[in-house]
Amino acid sequence: MRIDNSLYKNRIHIRFFLIYILILPIIYCSDNPEPKDDSRLRIGIVFGEGGKDDMSFNANAWQGAMRAKNDFDIEVKDVETGNPSMIEPTVRTFAEQDYDLIVGVGFAIRSAIEKAAPDFPENNFVIVDTQIDLPNVASLIFQENESSFLVGIIAGMITKTGVVGFVGGMNMPIIERAFRAYSAGVKFASPDVEVLEHYAGVTINAFSDPAKGKELTLDQISRGADIIYQAAGATGMGVFDAVVEQNKLAIGSDSNQNGIRPGYILTSMLKKLDVALYEIIRRTLLDKFEPGIYIFDLSNDGVGYAIDDNNRDLIPQSVIDKVEEAKLAIISGTIQVPDHK
Repeated sequence: MRIDNSLYKNRIHIRFFLIYILILPIIYCSDNPEPKDDSRLRIGIVFGEGGKDDMSFNANAWQGAMRAKNDFDIEVKDVETGNPSMIEPTVRTFAEQDYDLIVGVGFAIRSAIEKAAPDFPENNFVIVDTQIDLPNVASLIFQENESSFLVGIIAGMITKTGVVGFVGGMNMPIIERAFRAYSAGVKFASPDVEVLEHYAGVTINAFSDPAKGKELTLDQISRGADIIYQAAGATGMGVFDAVVEQNKLAIGSDSNQNGIRPGYILTSMLKKLDVALYEIIRRTLLDKFEPGIYIFDLSNDGVGYAIDDNNRDLIPQSVIDKVEEAKLAIISGTIQVPDHK
């Protein structure tokens, strides 16, 4: 899954700059990392907006870390910063306390790791959903556009009104890419279906606003949408509330969210961050951590869509067959899925 950096240059165009305050003592954070116990591998995880209980992207990462903790004799410490100004001090404190692996979950942690990693060349860092070209950083990149295309096919074939929707979190390239791929999948299945598009905001807070998610979803439903794909983190919980209230369907994202509202979630777009993070931790435990870019896509089962007992009756086998056919075509290169602009 690891590729040379040169193959991925210029594909990540996310720029998210955080204001940080180096003089703020990290001791004021209640989740301050503790001094190192040399007998165990120590993993420090920094979460941004939404925290590890968002039932989506962050929760997926936490599940992978907890599975590793259960399988191996390691210590896992997490910090949910809440305040963007505390992200870099938290990353630096993990490094100063000599944690073996420091993980930044999401693009919002990029700036902090980009600044801290050169000052701690003996420490290993991981960044998720964006790229950092430094010799002690592993970048985990997910081709969620491929799996968004597949759930778009499902929506395009299942819709009864001929209108489907998309509710994104922060209006930014990686979320816009998910929309373009989803819309392309819908059109691939049913060219005449209309695809509505909304975003919850233009700041990181857009991923933790369920009320806004519900508001946008109700608006789309009022315009005829009967299936809404959410790519909005904790904001997506409001999307789910709205479809239950109006007896419509939603599509989850990042983790398998089918069980959150059984019978109302058509499927979930999967980014298997739990599997990826587990593997990085395992490699670190074996002293086989390698920096560089790791790409997870359909070809290596790094992304996908969820079928389980919660949604199996919602999707006919003929639709699954169509999706699996498209999946093979994407892997072979016959279908080109929209990517970053």
